[in-house]
Amino acid sequence: MAQKTKYNMVKEKITEWITSGKVQPGEKIYSENELVKMFGVSRHTIRQAVGDLVHEGWLYREQGAGTFCSNKMLNTKTEPENLSSVRSLSTNGKNIGVITTYISDYIFPNIIKGIESYLTAQGYSLTFACTDNNVEKEKQCLQTMLSRNIDGLIVEPTKSSNYNPNIHYYLELEQNNIPYLMINQFYSQLMPPHIIMNDEHGGFIATEHLINLGHEKIIGLFKTDDLQGVNRMQGFIRAFREHSLPFFPDMVITYSTEDKDSKLMDELQEIFASEKQPTAIVCYNDQLALQVIFMLRELGLSVPQDVSIVGYDDSSLAEATDVKLTSVTHPKMDMGIEAAKWIVAAVENSGSNSYSKVYEPELVVRNSTALLEKSHQ
Repeated sequence: MAQKTKYNMVKEKITEWITSGKVQPGEKIYSENELVKMFGVSRHTIRQAVGDLVHEGWLYREQGAGTFCSNKMLNTKTEPENLSSVRSLSTNGKNIGVITTYISDYIFPNIIKGIESYLTAQGYSLTFACTDNNVEKEKQCLQTMLSRNIDGLIVEPTKSSNYNPNIHYYLELEQNNIPYLMINQFYSQLMPPHIIMNDEHGGFIATEHLINLGHEKIIGLFKTDDLQGVNRMQGFIRAFREHSLPFFPDMVITYSTEDKDSKLMDELQEIFASEKQPTAIVCYNDQLALQVIFMLRELGLSVPQDVSIVGYDDSSLAEATDVKLTSVTHPKMDMGIEAAKWIVAAVENSGSNSYSKVYEPELVVRNSTALLEKSHQ
């Protein structure tokens, strides 16, 4: 109980630094060693508290550089809640809109940092918006962007595996000769210029890694209202087929944006309460992988001794706790820079609408996965 109190104390104090303005967006916070000394708590408590604040979007990590305050507090209340502006020194009077599903959460600060670093260097101003993966909010964002007479738009699709009712806004952009580029996924109805990951291959290599470690009873957890999750699930299933492994009930658990925190964990707990426990889990992303690790701890299970876990995106969360996640890479900042380069070229040269770039993922192996012990077979 005392440990939990210390953990909450650390979280509340760091959050207070951010909300009071003591730590500004983009500013580095104290190192892990400094925080340990400052609060007089264990390294594990600091890692758990900081990891949670990263997960909640208050902080973000950059490998080799440290932990930084995110721009969670910057969303202006004079606009819709999901819109904020970055007013750079615009030397050419041109403004680029950027719409993502989230802004200050998870891998998005790094994607946005890549976009912003290139565009501001080219003298562009930016307007950011987020949809929270909600189609109605996407509609509001698009309406606002059009009313601001943006010169170009970088957008991450909302609920990309479903039909999108906002298609006509994108067609309006085309009619007005405003170039737009989609990242992470794209609406198949439009076939727009896009920069994406080969998520099917990512799901495959994550699963094959576990199969090569001797695991056969592997569960896949996939978000299916986004195409990324659908494609990762396809790769998961392909790995079973290519290795001639039998399929079994409940090997795939799917969820949507709205029910990831309740329905998914309830289903997973039911499976672990049964006699047929899996020995490994492939997770849709690192955020989910951390939730699963915390749930398994509550059940008295250890990672990787009892269950091996693979995440996806190789985010800062992959190294946020004492269990370091094996995870599939995502280009993050590089994707942001590439998107910014394309949109500038399209704005300045009236570029072609036929463009696609696909990043090939790799697996970063850490200590959340291990050889299956014979006692578990």
